[in-house]
Amino acid sequence: MTDPLFDLAGRVAVVTGGFGQLGTELSLALAARGMHVESLDRATEPPARLGEALEAGTVRAHTCDVTDRAAVEDALALVGADRGVPHLLVNAAAVDAPPDAPAAEVGPFEDVPLVSLERVVHVNVVGVVVPCQVIGGAMARAGRGSIVNVGSVYGLVSPDQGLYDFRRAAGETFVKPVAYSVSKSALVNLTRYLATYWGASGVRVNTLTPHGIENGQPAPFVEAFAARSPLGRLMDVSEAVGAVVFLASDAASYVTGANLVVDGGWTAW
Repeated sequence: MTDPLFDLAGRVAVVTGGFGQLGTELSLALAARGMHVESLDRATEPPARLGEALEAGTVRAHTCDVTDRAAVEDALALVGADRGVPHLLVNAAAVDAPPDAPAAEVGPFEDVPLVSLERVVHVNVVGVVVPCQVIGGAMARAGRGSIVNVGSVYGLVSPDQGLYDFRRAAGETFVKPVAYSVSKSALVNLTRYLATYWGASGVRVNTLTPHGIENGQPAPFVEAFAARSPLGRLMDVSEAVGAVVFLASDAASYVTGANLVVDGGWTAW
């Protein structure tokens, strides 16, 4: 029997970045708990893991650039036409410097091109602000809702550049870029702002801060991370589910403006 505090059945969730590793995991987990899940992503080809849910209709996908207000408004209109105002918005869309980023983008801070910083900040900040404006605004007018902004430990503390010593030992010039930290730190205070702005309207806004999600990283990185983590390992993506279910549910009815850190103790040292 489902605990009514955590019962999400019949509610509607919108997950941005829904084709990404975390977005896919959360979409499937929320659908498994009876939510109607609407996935927004710029990509047009869904990951194989979503195939069965898409065919069953427990997850529906919408091609959408979440930095484009008109596109988000169109997506919300499609959702609202038969499912009404969403109960949950998870802002999981984000980008970072890819492993094959140009050398200048992962070089010394002093030389990082502003265009690369602007690209990351545009997606990671504007791509959260716009869905909050459009979908969060609809929630506020409906008098209820929960928003979860996905942050990062790198929005709270500086990256440990020692994690990447193996790349420098191999002859690469590599510095974990500043753009991701700048963008994710912005979300912590965006959450606080919106929590106070919409508190009287019944919309709760919180940050989820995960760290070190396992995603096929090179063995030297995995070893270096494990040595620095109190739990001694990377995070399985499924370990973010419980936090989101909690923040989405009535169990968190008095939780807003908070930052729920799921980092294996990384920031406890």
